[in-house]
Amino acid sequence: MKVAVLGAGGKMGSTVAQTVIAQPDLKLVAVVDPRLSGIEFEHATGVSGSGLSISGDISEIVRSGADVVVDFTTAASAFENLKYCASHGISAVVGTTGLDQTKMDELDRAFIDADRGCIVAANFAIGAILMMRFAEIAAGFFETAEVLEMHHETKIDAPSGTAIATARRIASAKLVGGSSFLPDSTENSLFEGARGADVDGVRVHSMRIRGAIAHQEVVFGTMGQSLSIRHDSYDRSSFMPGLIIAIRGIQSVRGVMAGIDRLIDDRLSIRSERGE
Repeated sequence: MKVAVLGAGGKMGSTVAQTVIAQPDLKLVAVVDPRLSGIEFEHATGVSGSGLSISGDISEIVRSGADVVVDFTTAASAFENLKYCASHGISAVVGTTGLDQTKMDELDRAFIDADRGCIVAANFAIGAILMMRFAEIAAGFFETAEVLEMHHETKIDAPSGTAIATARRIASAKLVGGSSFLPDSTENSLFEGARGADVDGVRVHSMRIRGAIAHQEVVFGTMGQSLSIRHDSYDRSSFMPGLIIAIRGIQSVRGVMAGIDRLIDDRLSIRSERGE
């Protein structure tokens, strides 16, 4: 399968490219980043083995014959990039957060019309995905819940996409069970933001700490007990196994699919049938 990377000059983009190069069944055919146009990819990123120069033009993904594009740019850029991919019949895997529901719906129609797939995931770390799943299971048994996320100091959005997704999923799981979390009884916040952001009734707190990568803890409480479910990514390589699952599984997707939970479930089902 031929893979192109958009945002290839960034930390995540270059890690993606390096990971793709190492896969025997994948071939890196294009690296695109307008900021570094014309520079040899190895010289710009230190990643060897591609033999490619960075292009500043998204049309390079078409010229290269890419089957799938991996996008780690910004939300504004990703939306236009994905429309371009759909219009040219190229599937996409996206690690960029910040696409609102209106844009997601528009992209879903575009990829369905193109008979192609697009996976949009807030987090590709398999541990993070399992953390969200475990939190959904726990939600029905506790009366209060809050999410604490910590990322590196250069992250520009808050809360993180993973934190927002987690809060929404546990709030929804609670409602499906016929109840909701207890309301916040705080009446007097001495400083603005002291209780964090309210995401569907779940408080979310964001920290930006130098030296951190991506960390999240979901804390549940009920009478006489609490439960903490935590995931830590210490290196960007933690996102790569899930990303490779998404790239290899994209051919089974039509339209836009949020997250890679279904692909992980498929793998678990196969292993269960084999008795592994």
